[in-house]
Amino acid sequence: MSGQPTVGQLWRGWRDVLDRLGFASAALDAKLLTGYALGLSALELATGENNSVDPAAAEQVAALLQRRMTGESVARIIGEREFYGLPFALNEATLEPRPETELLVDLALAHLPPGGQLLDLGTGTGCIPIAILANRPDARAIATDLSARALEAAAENAERNGVADRIRFLQGSWFEPLSPFDRLRMRSDAPFRFHLITSNPPYITSAVVDTLEREVKDFDPRLALDGGADGLAPYRVIAAQAADWLDPDGAVLLEIGYDQGAAVSALFLEAGFENVAVHRDLNGHDRVVAARLR
Repeated sequence: MSGQPTVGQLWRGWRDVLDRLGFASAALDAKLLTGYALGLSALELATGENNSVDPAAAEQVAALLQRRMTGESVARIIGEREFYGLPFALNEATLEPRPETELLVDLALAHLPPGGQLLDLGTGTGCIPIAILANRPDARAIATDLSARALEAAAENAERNGVADRIRFLQGSWFEPLSPFDRLRMRSDAPFRFHLITSNPPYITSAVVDTLEREVKDFDPRLALDGGADGLAPYRVIAAQAADWLDPDGAVLLEIGYDQGAAVSALFLEAGFENVAVHRDLNGHDRVVAARLR
């Protein structure tokens, strides 16, 4: 691809390179990254196929496509991923929001009562609470994460999606950042409680993380993937402490791995939750555990 190729020649040339390397989405990846590098929308890319591309711009396209060739995802290269119809900025400390997590948001919108208060644990990009608040202008949320960098992305996404005034971000592990609210509860006749607790915690077993596809193991943060020796470490923490923060009529909604429905359900039953159910995604896989105290 020397000289001054046209837009069409450029993206098709990179499509062919990706295709030879075995990328299943070669054409889409080449189009998206070419359009992004050239500042063209999908429509402009299609209607400007015969426009020439100067060498400097072609080099910018090449730089992005070479990153894709290492296994880095298109969303990470662009720095953004859509979730529940909303744009979410990414950084090195966040997982990419994935379509299967939208089931959790669907269930949350059904469970959260009018004026409800939500707690999201390990929030990452903030995609779960932000998507919920964007569809429930009466609701408010608190979101925690161990990573300061992840919380920077989450705060940016809350502002971008118009919910920053209804969500508070706290840094720390799981429930630990809520300690100031614990003191408030001890001084109050009406203890502070959440109507809904949500999380998409790390749930991949430690031994499996390094066997995942390059796009995940080399670019997603390990902190957001590794669920411990059996993949259940975060669920044990949440099951043990959720009741202390949950309204008696509230619910816990957690994303799980495809084979973890029975194990996670057992943890919540052992913790005293009486109403536990597993919800499957569109592929028929266990995806969300819902737990209630009664």
